[in-house]
Amino acid sequence: MFWLVSVVSLLILSCMWIRKKYSYFENKGLPFYPHPKFPLGNLWGVGKVKHSGLFICDIYEYLKKKDILGGVFFFVRPIVVPIDLDLIKEILVKDFSAFPDRGIYVNERDDPLSGTLIALPGQRWKNLRIKLTPTYTAKKLKMMHGTMTAVAKEFEACLDKHTGQDVEFADIISRFTTDIIGSVAFGIECNSLKDPNAEFLKMAKKVSDVRGIKFLKRFFLTLFPNVGRTLHMSTTPKDVADFFMGTLREIINHRESNNIKRDDFLELLMQIKNTGQVDGENVGRMSFDELSAQTFLFFIAGYGTSAFTTTFALYELALNKNVQDRARDEVMEIFKKHGEFSYEACMEMKYIDQVIKETLRLHPILPNLIRTLSHDYMIPNRNVTFEKGTFFSIPVFGIHRDPDIYPNPNEFDPERFTDENIRSRHSCAWLPFGEGPRGCIGKRFGIMEIKIALGTLLSKFTIQPTSRTPIPMVYEPTVTILTPKGGMWLSIDKI
Repeated sequence: MFWLVSVVSLLILSCMWIRKKYSYFENKGLPFYPHPKFPLGNLWGVGKVKHSGLFICDIYEYLKKKDILGGVFFFVRPIVVPIDLDLIKEILVKDFSAFPDRGIYVNERDDPLSGTLIALPGQRWKNLRIKLTPTYTAKKLKMMHGTMTAVAKEFEACLDKHTGQDVEFADIISRFTTDIIGSVAFGIECNSLKDPNAEFLKMAKKVSDVRGIKFLKRFFLTLFPNVGRTLHMSTTPKDVADFFMGTLREIINHRESNNIKRDDFLELLMQIKNTGQVDGENVGRMSFDELSAQTFLFFIAGYGTSAFTTTFALYELALNKNVQDRARDEVMEIFKKHGEFSYEACMEMKYIDQVIKETLRLHPILPNLIRTLSHDYMIPNRNVTFEKGTFFSIPVFGIHRDPDIYPNPNEFDPERFTDENIRSRHSCAWLPFGEGPRGCIGKRFGIMEIKIALGTLLSKFTIQPTSRTPIPMVYEPTVTILTPKGGMWLSIDKI
């Protein structure tokens, strides 16, 4: 009898606890996405049958009709979803000090590569940002440009072998970006374009694969980081960490022993590690683990975000021949003017820039931005206060597909990003790189990398859809970033 009473009491207390958790937004008088169910909250089906980006779009459309903000439940954790663009600007820019962190899991004790710029909290992020900012100046990008165009020649040769064929471009572009990042970040030839089984490519694919249980693990560690650190949980597979850190040690030792200097990202980080300076500017020294984490971030960001943005851009160019023709005309005119694919030529590609921005609007690789509260915070002009540690999820995908901001939002139209049209919109109506102090530090590098890929292809080839091209686009639901399901099949012909 005692055990029966205990079990019944435990069930009653559990039900009361769950009900209290799922009453969070109701108690604050705010709308929330309907029907959260224990234990996943509103996440049922997300990552299995529906991509999280489409889920975010659903949340945005539902809450927009209700209020300037509302909520959703990830497991039993309440997540605040701001809808109003002025409120989003408060969060990302004006009241940044209240929302300084991204809530990404960091466990440098067990996983040194987790200590990246995008993940570190508070003052540690600020200190590291100061060190890294000089490495992303226009001068440094120009320095790296020649290395990138050398890889572009290999890219052109690879494409030349596939003319007249159905080509899975997500694979080829990921190999291209792997070779670029390997050359710029590590100063080595990865040879991914020549060898689909290259070691660097295999490692990049492995760390980027967060499907199934890995998907849920990432969610769990984001929401319950202290539990993860107590259990010594890491997000980087051990063999990947050993490979990257071991490779870096070998490269650095070789360069230092032989007094070798290169125009690449690693050389800049080595300057910081050894002298605390970049070109005479004092920024403070960096440990080997810090250097490793930032190089790793540079590599993975280039492999994932740049590769899939380029892939989606090629998809849209294939489906919109008038846009493709205009983009090619610009590339040809600029190449004729400069005689080569110089840094200056890259910077002059205004229409290509519009194509990239419209691609990122329609297919934002990161469909939402997470920020966490550093202290209790009252929403401006509202009698609603949220507690320290509360997660805010900015619905980038929903904003980018809002017909009130972008008429006919599912159509691909680079004219949305003329200077005049950009000025006519709210500054937070386009957020693929975030906004404010924690916006993406590598934005200009990423766009330059994409321009090089598009310019190289358009100058030599036409691109068109095939019977295997996904129309309309279907996103792979089992990964967190936006990727095409089943690959991206297109065909190319020489001009």
